[in-house]
Amino acid sequence: MSRIGRKPIAIPEGVDVKIESREVTVKGAKGTLKFGILPVIGVAVEDGKITVTRADEEKSSRAAHGMTRAILNNMITGVSRGFEKNLEIIGVGYRAQMQGRNLVMSLGFSHPVEVTPPDGIELAVDGPTKVAVRGIDKQLVGQVAADIRAYRPPEPYKGKGIRYSGEYVIRKAGKAGGK
Repeated sequence: MSRIGRKPIAIPEGVDVKIESREVTVKGAKGTLKFGILPVIGVAVEDGKITVTRADEEKSSRAAHGMTRAILNNMITGVSRGFEKNLEIIGVGYRAQMQGRNLVMSLGFSHPVEVTPPDGIELAVDGPTKVAVRGIDKQLVGQVAADIRAYRPPEPYKGKGIRYSGEYVIRKAGKAGGK
């Protein structure tokens, strides 16, 4: 039995969970999320808790069991509290600002980099070098943050670039450090 998959998920106040024809719909204060369930996985709502079961002991079924439980838990967290990823921009002249809904960054290129967030994602600039990515879908928040970071990942010599808050970049010694 999957250790993660067999744990029940508590449904907090204000969150509504519906299961209809192999699709789970979670509705909360921040929005609504849907997830399709595989045929080998069973999901039931009883006494304010969600339980996830599997049909057999196949390796793929065991993997899907824990994954389904984790995704449902993230959906409940997302519609009740939401998710946020914070990015820091480090480098001389590197900065970010909002223009309407779009994020415009100056990252040392000959042109500004403009990012349009997908539906369900909110971008915010907290100072010229701090960017926050917020939303209810954990996977989408992480993907948008990774896409923004990919425009200028931190380089190992001076540490310039876009990094996650709290990310440690291992620095290398330059040419002069070799002697």
